[in-house]
Amino acid sequence: MKTSDFDYELPEECIAQAPWPVRDECRMLVMDRKTGELQDRIFRDIYEYAQPGDVFVANETRVMPARLLGAKRGTGGAAEVFLLRPHAGKIATNVSSAWEALVRPGKRLKPGAIVDFTDAEGKVILSAEVIDFKEDGKGERIVNLTTEAFPTLDEAVHAVGHTPLPPYIKGYEGDEEMYQTVYSRRESSAAAPTAGLHFTPELIERLKQKGVRWETVELQVGIDTFRIVEEEDPTTHAMHTETYTVPQHVVDACNEAHANGHRVIAVGTTSVRSLESAWDAEAGELKARDAAHTSLFLLPGSTFHVVDAMVTNFHVPRSTLMMLVSAFSSRDYIMNAYKHAIDSEYRMLSFGDAMFIQ
Repeated sequence: MKTSDFDYELPEECIAQAPWPVRDECRMLVMDRKTGELQDRIFRDIYEYAQPGDVFVANETRVMPARLLGAKRGTGGAAEVFLLRPHAGKIATNVSSAWEALVRPGKRLKPGAIVDFTDAEGKVILSAEVIDFKEDGKGERIVNLTTEAFPTLDEAVHAVGHTPLPPYIKGYEGDEEMYQTVYSRRESSAAAPTAGLHFTPELIERLKQKGVRWETVELQVGIDTFRIVEEEDPTTHAMHTETYTVPQHVVDACNEAHANGHRVIAVGTTSVRSLESAWDAEAGELKARDAAHTSLFLLPGSTFHVVDAMVTNFHVPRSTLMMLVSAFSSRDYIMNAYKHAIDSEYRMLSFGDAMFIQ
């Protein structure tokens, strides 16, 4: 097995640059994971595939306004700070907190540099001082955020921050809320669990009325989700670590579904990783987790203990996500499905169309 086995030609014009206007009217490619059989549908047709007693498990995380665009103090040069996660090494207050972040331009933002973020009138709302390099952080910095303009740092970040979009989406000026799922709750991620973008409140309610259960977990999606695997041997790739929570009521719902011959349907690869990470191999059962850490890397040959079907988007070539969906079905079936999608002009990646692998 080589990383190049999960490569494919992705024409730039196939990469969706904006969401479908009505979430559940996008296209959906349905694939039988055991035979590779394909069907072209629209997303709201997932109602037809769901059966009473099935359980949908979605990731309820919300994307932070993590992209901060400002100017370097002293020079006025344009600078960007991309917040990744809170840093545990410094005590936080209402108006000051340390974060791990990506910065640009990296060569000019060394420890001691300060970036100011202003409102439309030029008033400084938020400042970020680079205080250190993050050890083994792939160029990440530790920055200290402070505000004197708002009573809380959270208010200041929301005043100047932007919802970050993947690097392959360029120039989107639409509603940033379209990069949030309709069921998102606590802001804890640097990227959206994009498979869930296709659901509407009405579709979720129809599923519930059919006798389908809707449950949520939380996995804090990191920016590493967009990074491709550089190593040619994927087994040597160091998988990123993310924090996840699987409540007891989700465990109970999954157990009840399986006990009665029904399916657990994961909405997105982050829900898959949450559920499969919560599987206790020694005990042979699914267990509740609270703010646990996972670096689970699902490759062909991996066993899925919890998930029976998956809603997902189309993924970047050579990515860990291509490997995950290939593990859930087969590499050949997935590659054939992607070829069909591109030939049929499906919209690819985060703002693109959906797959339902069952």
